[in-house]
Amino acid sequence: MKKKKVNLRDLNTKEHSGEHSHDDGHNHSSSEEISNFRTYLPAIFSFVILIAGIAIDYFDAFPFFESWIRIVWYTVAYIAVGFPVIREGWNSIKNGDFFTEFFLMSIATLGAFAIGEYPEGVAVMLFYAVGELFQSAAVNRAKGNIKALLDVRPNEALVYRNDDFVSVSPETVQIGEKIQVRVGEKVPLDGILLSKKGSFNTSALTGESKPDTIAYGDTVFAGSINLDGVIEIETTKEFKDSSIARILDLVQNATARKSKTELFIRKFARVYTPIVVFLAIGLTFLPYFFVDDYVFRDWLYRALIFLVISCPCALVISIPLGYFGGLGAASRNGILFKGASFLDAMTKVNTVVMDKTGTVTKGVFKIKEVVNNSAFTKAEFMQYLMAMEEQSTHPIAKAILEYKAEGADLEATEVSEVAGKGLKGTVNSKTVLVGNKALMTSNSIEVPSTTNDIVESIVMVAIDKKFAGYVTIADELKGDAHQAIKQIRDSGISKVIMLSGDKDSITQKISKELNIDWAKGGMLPEDKLNEVEELKKQPNARVAFIGDGINDAPVLAASDVGIAMGGLGSDVAIETADVIIQTDQPSKIARAIKIGRSTRRIVWQNIGLAFGVKAIVLILGAGGLATMWEAVFADVGVALLAILNAIRLQRMKWN
Repeated sequence: MKKKKVNLRDLNTKEHSGEHSHDDGHNHSSSEEISNFRTYLPAIFSFVILIAGIAIDYFDAFPFFESWIRIVWYTVAYIAVGFPVIREGWNSIKNGDFFTEFFLMSIATLGAFAIGEYPEGVAVMLFYAVGELFQSAAVNRAKGNIKALLDVRPNEALVYRNDDFVSVSPETVQIGEKIQVRVGEKVPLDGILLSKKGSFNTSALTGESKPDTIAYGDTVFAGSINLDGVIEIETTKEFKDSSIARILDLVQNATARKSKTELFIRKFARVYTPIVVFLAIGLTFLPYFFVDDYVFRDWLYRALIFLVISCPCALVISIPLGYFGGLGAASRNGILFKGASFLDAMTKVNTVVMDKTGTVTKGVFKIKEVVNNSAFTKAEFMQYLMAMEEQSTHPIAKAILEYKAEGADLEATEVSEVAGKGLKGTVNSKTVLVGNKALMTSNSIEVPSTTNDIVESIVMVAIDKKFAGYVTIADELKGDAHQAIKQIRDSGISKVIMLSGDKDSITQKISKELNIDWAKGGMLPEDKLNEVEELKKQPNARVAFIGDGINDAPVLAASDVGIAMGGLGSDVAIETADVIIQTDQPSKIARAIKIGRSTRRIVWQNIGLAFGVKAIVLILGAGGLATMWEAVFADVGVALLAILNAIRLQRMKWN
């Protein structure tokens, strides 16, 4: 079944490709209103002419309104809305596709004219045209998010070249170049902030309206809007690889991956349509052999009603529109499905497997506890430790150096690294050891037994051959981690599992804190893959895996639904995943499940509505108990109801 006026499979039209005007808002709004009015003008004209004709017929006000004048009057009303449909039907026939809805509507309405039912012929075509207009409006509403994304796609970049900032197309900016972004402007490419700090509106990327404040050296994403002061950024990606370009590509190509329901309906329509055409032909001529008082005109009228009723546009329109509405609702909430098929797949998930670092934790080390002996104050202890860690590039060293310690800074000298154990050096004329328990033991330093029960990463300090204390380093849970697990369970997921490459003791602690069913740490990528493969072998198991790193790519690909954290996640994980949580919030996982289930429920409601009403009116029409007006309701009316039902997805609250 071909749908040419509004093709939901093709988002890469000129209207949505970014080749749109950049006039000021007033001009754009005015031209859009004029364009909308022109779109509806033929239907308005046809409606006025039809109502006037029916009124003249009913009141018999003008005696001259007979014969050819009446035919011309209704023909004018018909052409206004019928010509585009007949043209589409003819073009489809030329392309070898006979049995389209355009063909059905053309034959049915022209047949009504042939038997003198002019008002009904016009009415059927008018209501069909109105249905098409409502469909277009619904699709445009569903595409609102994509339009918003396209609107934030930057169209220029101020790049530093030849001792000055010059305006160029973002596509021409190379990695490593310096760009300037003024207040209110969009960041054109991904990069790192060279200014001291910056505040950004990232709602187009994350769905969150709260401004994001970042500091020097942090990552800035293309499509963010600069809210405070002129800033400078060093680009780290080309425009085609930037975050906004990636999101656009994902959303624009999402409808290319059809759900099984949608694919079935399209295949069904291709078989169903020719069948009803031949049934209508049979309904016209076969009664001649079985009915004594056969009247050709009466049975032709029934056949025309049958054709109008059987037109499958309600199914062909509302089902993809339902899925597209679900995709739009998800992207507005910072969740990107790579296709309608994954909306369906999400509804069947009953087992959620997740990574730890970067998924439920922030992936950033922080000092959790500082314990020192009485020989030094906490501030003095930290000054010794920080002086040593300044000589290290380890991620844990960075976490320690972010600690705010009081007092004068100390300087470490003669610092050397003890492989696999830690650091040795001199601070304030004292010999200092910083590292793990193995470093302490190898230097005959007694470590308190209480440290044996600590599961977090621990950094021990010895000063002048005496144990001085330790700090524990831990990855912080994300703010919504507890809420995420609770909501996942509330959504009906029967099993929640954690698989992590971090050491097992830490993984088990986080798992217990979050009330996860079972967890396993110290896992390599192939270990995670094997575990998920085993889970998938269980009867009726549908597994979703959530991760963010390159090491998660194999298991993301192998799971029934792969979900990647899109903000902090690696490009490999994002490319491999089926669903992307753009905000990095694990609580969005339950929201993705809700959106998927609501979408599927609405799609099946539309299928049931279309088949149910059509079946009843088809039977009535074949028995001569339904007129063209009932046929209009069974076709266009049901399509409009299905469209309105699908639009509900855009209005639902998902919190």
